[in-house]
Amino acid sequence: MNDQIKDAEASVLVEAPRSRVWQALTDPEIVRQYFLGTNVTTTWREGEPVTFAGEWKGKRYEDKGIVLVNRHEELLRITHYSPLTGLPDEPENYHTVEYRLEAKPDGTQVTITQGKNKSDSEAEESAKLWETVLGNLKELLER
Repeated sequence: MNDQIKDAEASVLVEAPRSRVWQALTDPEIVRQYFLGTNVTTTWREGEPVTFAGEWKGKRYEDKGIVLVNRHEELLRITHYSPLTGLPDEPENYHTVEYRLEAKPDGTQVTITQGKNKSDSEAEESAKLWETVLGNLKELLER
């Protein structure tokens, strides 16, 4: 892996309390509403598996990973592997995805960082996807 490849990052200020944003990140029924129809299955306990299933650009998928860190209403870090990449299911082909929440006077700053990208172009594409997801989250919670 090339350590010079940048992380994908997206961030948004959501006008909602941290507790409500955290619930939206961890409740599968809410996740489905803003995360492109994704069905999440997990306990969110550290060391436990997490799966993301749905359809992306006309293709069914079932991505998977492990919950690495769960600091209530502050930080969620997971590994993530997608068979849609065409790469084998091996540790070097897993991303790390971190969801960080920071209380602000006007709401909650939500930042998603995806590490272990294979190229800068992959990081840029992932950042665009995360921007879309965060935009959907913001819209849902600010209704």
